[in-house]
Amino acid sequence: MAGFSFRIGVHPINWVGEDVKEHGDDTTYEQILEDIQALGLRGTEMGRKYPTEIGLLKQALSGRGIQLVSQWKSVLFSDPAYREQELEAYRKHARFLKDMGAEVISTCEVGGSLHFDPRRTPNERTVLPLDDAGWESLAEGLNMAGRIAREHGLKLTYHHHGGTVIERPEEIDKLMELTDPEAVWLLFDTGHALYGGADPLALLRKHYDRIAYVHLKDVRACKLRQAKEAGADFITCIRQGVFTVPGDGDIDFRPIIAELVGRGYDGWAMLEGEQDPAEHPPREYAAKALAYLHSLNSAPKGGDHL
Repeated sequence: MAGFSFRIGVHPINWVGEDVKEHGDDTTYEQILEDIQALGLRGTEMGRKYPTEIGLLKQALSGRGIQLVSQWKSVLFSDPAYREQELEAYRKHARFLKDMGAEVISTCEVGGSLHFDPRRTPNERTVLPLDDAGWESLAEGLNMAGRIAREHGLKLTYHHHGGTVIERPEEIDKLMELTDPEAVWLLFDTGHALYGGADPLALLRKHYDRIAYVHLKDVRACKLRQAKEAGADFITCIRQGVFTVPGDGDIDFRPIIAELVGRGYDGWAMLEGEQDPAEHPPREYAAKALAYLHSLNSAPKGGDHL
């Protein structure tokens, strides 16, 4: 989109939930792509409704002038017993994204998570933090995966994520300290930053040199506070409407956009809402978010206004 140093795309999770399957489950990939094209956007992440056959996916995207930017990749590197199979899966993932012309791999450790760790049982209620051995194993695995990504002309961008072991600001700091900056980059997500207890702007400034990918997501602070007080887990927070698109929640995106533009960030920034599309029509909300972001970028800059 004109006027920004970076490229704006949109995540299909606004139309079809990835973690909450009933959200938009009857929506087709054709509808999603038609809406993205109508919005004038040229980037999308992989979604669960998109074709998995490369030829068909390329045809569906290129015919609408849309680029596949990335695809989420869960990893279980904190447990050394899983490393080899995880690295092999990562190689396959990297080959797919390279073939699709992507630049980054959205990567997230699922060990210890309630919702994503295959070793957890349904009756558990808390995320299990990493011990020292888990941290060491995770860092080693990510460094190895990052080198695989680099071999394929891609960057591993680590997605700090609600409901996982890398959620809070101190956990993000530690991960950045333990990993190789030439192999492991950061996916900066405004919504997950606030959810995890960070100031999104402070996180952006602190780790800007490691950031290679951005998700722009807003948070309804009142709903987040209520959910946290009730002990709600991450998936419940989605169902309760904690997240929305930029401009519809309580994050101040003005200094965030100013920081990205001022530093000349030229990667992708994806609009995300992750809410019930039946209550919040994705195309309508994405259009409002774009208008909001453009209003910030066109506003006078300087002094306290930022």
